[in-house]
Parts: sequence; structure tokens; C-alpha cells
Amino acid sequence: RMAEEAAKNKKKKGFMTPARKSKLRMLLRKKAAEELKKEEERKKEERRKAIGERCGEEKSLDGASDEAIRTVVEQYYKHILSVESAKYDMEMKIMVNDYEISELTRKVTDLRGKFVKPVLKKVSKFEDKFAQLNKKASEFKFKTELSKTAK
Repeated sequence: RMAEEAAKNKKKKGFMTPARKSKLRMLLRKKAAEELKKEEERKKEERRKAIGERCGEEKSLDGASDEAIRTVVEQYYKHILSVESAKYDMEMKIMVNDYEISELTRKVTDLRGKFVKPVLKKVSKFEDKFAQLNKKASEFKFKTELSKTAK
């Protein structure tokens, strides 16, 4: 019995040989590369759809008359105006909402009696030390000039 169990353990032990491991890694890399390509294609297609929905289908102007080109340009101009006005409205709405939020938070802190500590500005210690050294140097220079003139 012990010999049979030892034989079974030996068979299980050698299942993942280095060759099998490398082949498995290679297959996993291929699968991951395929998935990345599929994801990239899906994103490109979504981008094309979004552009198509927002801007409309591309209009061919090959051999079109001046009047046809003028109407297409006017359509695009009207579309741009509407999009820009919607963008402006949204920006203003965001600014109003931000202001209301800050006012409400201020009122809440006033009601609680707790005040928010202001954010302190970072100050460089090196600049302060440098300024002090310059001051000491100028004082020393002044004292030496005085002593030279006094002699």
C-alpha cells in the first residue's frame, strides 16, 4: 500500500512541468491581448456612435454647389451655438450649486457652533533662514564699515 501511495504522489507532483507552465503563460498572454483588442474596438465603436449622435452623420461636400455648402455650414453653426449655450447654462448651474453648497455648509457650522479652521499656507523655512542670514550679514557689514570709518 505504501508503494502505491508513493507512486500516486509522484504522479501528482510532476503535473505542472516547466514546459506546461510556459505554454499556459503564453496562452494566457494571447487571451489577454485578444481581450485588450476587443475592448479597444468596442471603445472606438462607442466613440463613433457618440460622435454620430452629437454631431450627426458626416455630410459629403464633393461636387456640391455653393448653396448646398452654405446650408450645411449654417446647420453646423446652429448646432454649435446650441451646444455652446447648453454648456454655458450647465457651467452657470454648477457655479450656483457650488455657491449654495458652501453657504449651506457655512450655515450648518454656524448652527453647530463649530468653526472650520482655515487652511494654512505653507511657508518655506529655508527662505526665512536665508532672510535672517542676509539681515545679519548686512548688520555685520554696517558695523565693519562704521569701525573702518571711525579709525
